[in-house]
Amino acid sequence: MQGYEQSDSLVFVGKGGPEYGWKTTLDNYRKAYPNKSAMGFLTFEIKKVKLIGSDHAFVLGAWHLKRSKDEPQGFFTLVLKKVEGSWKIIADHSS
Repeated sequence: MQGYEQSDSLVFVGKGGPEYGWKTTLDNYRKAYPNKSAMGFLTFEIKKVKLIGSDHAFVLGAWHLKRSKDEPQGFFTLVLKKVEGSWKIIADHSS
């Protein structure tokens, strides 16, 4: 969660639709991945990064989760914003 901006305006869009806020996103992650077995081993592949301003960027990538019982995978798009010298995710659409 360190990569996300700690803000109520953070938006995460998953299969259930948009959810807002850093705390809501954290709570949803905790529900979906309650233990190490459920978390598995997550890897990312960045496909494209495009600056859309001096302090915003767009990222397109793929994710792959390896667990003992399955290996779900999908894609994501992110909007990042430079906040106090660090890039933070302000919008995440994962499928």
